[in-house]
Amino acid sequence: MKSNWSAFIGACTVCTILGFAVGQRVGTRGSVAAPIKQAQAVNNAPAVPGSDQIFKVALGDAPQKGDADAKVTIVEWSDFQCPFCGRVIETLQQIERGYGSDVRFVFKHNPLPMHPDAPFAAKAAIAAQRQGKFWQMHDKLFDANNSRQADALQRAKVEQMARDIGLDMEKFGRDVNSPEVDDVIRNDQTQAARLGANGTPHFFINGARVSGAMPYESFKTIIDAQLNRANQVLASGVSRRDLYENLVKDGMTQPAPQPQQQPPAPPPPQARNVDPGEGPWIGAKKPKVTIVEWSDFQCPFCSRVEPTLRQILDAYKDDVRIVWRNEPLGFHPNAMPAAKAAMAAAKQGKFWQMHDLMFQHQEELSDARYEEWAKQISLDLNRWRRDKDSAEIAALIAKDSSYGQSVGADGTPSFFVNGKFISGAMPFDTFKPVIDEQIKKADELLKKGTRQDKLYATLVAENVKSAGAAAPAGAPPAPDAKVDVQVGKAPVRGPKSAPITIVEWSDFQCPFCSRVEPTLKQIESEYKGKVRIAWKNQPLSFHPNAMPAAEAAMAAYEQGNDKFWAMHDKLFENQGQLSPAYYERVAKEIGLDMGKWKASVEAHRAQAAIQADMNAGSALGANGTPTFFINGRKVVGAVPFESFKQVIDAELALKMAKK
Repeated sequence: MKSNWSAFIGACTVCTILGFAVGQRVGTRGSVAAPIKQAQAVNNAPAVPGSDQIFKVALGDAPQKGDADAKVTIVEWSDFQCPFCGRVIETLQQIERGYGSDVRFVFKHNPLPMHPDAPFAAKAAIAAQRQGKFWQMHDKLFDANNSRQADALQRAKVEQMARDIGLDMEKFGRDVNSPEVDDVIRNDQTQAARLGANGTPHFFINGARVSGAMPYESFKTIIDAQLNRANQVLASGVSRRDLYENLVKDGMTQPAPQPQQQPPAPPPPQARNVDPGEGPWIGAKKPKVTIVEWSDFQCPFCSRVEPTLRQILDAYKDDVRIVWRNEPLGFHPNAMPAAKAAMAAAKQGKFWQMHDLMFQHQEELSDARYEEWAKQISLDLNRWRRDKDSAEIAALIAKDSSYGQSVGADGTPSFFVNGKFISGAMPFDTFKPVIDEQIKKADELLKKGTRQDKLYATLVAENVKSAGAAAPAGAPPAPDAKVDVQVGKAPVRGPKSAPITIVEWSDFQCPFCSRVEPTLKQIESEYKGKVRIAWKNQPLSFHPNAMPAAEAAMAAYEQGNDKFWAMHDKLFENQGQLSPAYYERVAKEIGLDMGKWKASVEAHRAQAAIQADMNAGSALGANGTPTFFINGRKVVGAVPFESFKQVIDAELALKMAKK
């Protein structure tokens, strides 16, 4: 999922910054997992963000734990599938032990769209609350979250948790499906948006903001300050019962407005010479406008744009054709199996029937449902099963994905309207002027004698030419102006005196980060002695193994720079095996002092350094992985060697010119 103003090529994006922005541009509403404005599941705030401001945070009927008259009230917005929310549980337990009756906890819901199991988990917790067992369910759900098992929060397992804690299952079933439960979640998210609680986990401590899975020391600083503040108010005669309301009564109800800035100039028009391919299509037999769409069956934004595409087909039924191309994103576990099931249906001429069922029931994607839908649309089941699991279908999907990245369709949904690029789940009014313009051009060309079979190629060529010289396939956007990027104490490979420094923000679970590794090795080989590469951590929230892998690698770094790179190489070589057992095996293989390494990992000693990397990356706009700064010039994504070479050679030439 990506925004309309970014052109990342082969990058894992912090989709709450990029994809959610697309959702807000659409202006949709109503889903219990609808994104709040610029929501984010990453921790990119200062060490003690917002602690100098007090917000008026109403508690409502949210579940509470602790003394109702506690001196300090911690209100948390959380998501049961968010790895950072799971990670902070240990810190919250430490706070509970350390401060006892002086602290109470209040829980609010914010299930994020990139976490497919989070909405039902939230509903289950609220249903448990209605039977007086919210915190028992809360603990079960976060135990499952922290198990790092991909299916730990699937519906059947959550229902088993409900049985395990002794819930009335008939009442539980009614409650999880009730509109009142949806309203609780929606109201929590609305309140979060109003307060600027733009991520999970997000806390207000007596109204003072803390954003993210901060270490205990960060919480302690604010809690101690709030205890002093509470004691002063109590000394003035305020009762314990009225303490919290008194502490927040004059607080802000929304973040202070940012200074007015000039709006950025609109991006230059983009057009690419895009081959529609021979995949599934729908619409006009003799189209004047061909829309090539890269999409993902599990992507919520792809689902959201479906009514717009139907509106386009209804409005332009004789003039527009839509062509489907696959881009199943790595952090959507059901996207690839769904793509295979749909393309197997395409082999029997029934792609669009399967496509519609998948988007209509997006939250139910599973092998069992694909089989059920295959029967429903009368497929030859034996043939469909063979095709679904065939190397041919896998190759078709891989070809779509690879080609999409080469033309800049690096997020979902991405559209090319006769080659003109539209990114994201945009409304009908965004597509309409482009389509109308293209129909007018097509009519003019047809009048001049252009043949129908040459019309698409002619229009695309004109659009590419009028947009200016299009970037070659796979090329990055023109490098931004130089920024000051500090290497600091980061792991570095290459000589300190090298004229070229490449600082990389990366994620050990990101498939694009893995894909760019051979390119980086080629750079080191071809520019030997002239390039050094510095590593910065940006573990993305939708990659559950990314943060533990980063901690394992940084724990190795404590025992030497070479040890970090040895661990780094092993993690990328076997990206599919990332797990605590694998990290320990690698630690032994590369000759680490196992006692020191384990102590570091278990104490999360590297977390502060990792967080500092994430904060610095976000400040520089490194909101996706991989992101590179070549002597301060930004390059985004797993771009090919030639794209790096262009920037490196320019920087070397500049160095020579200054001598």
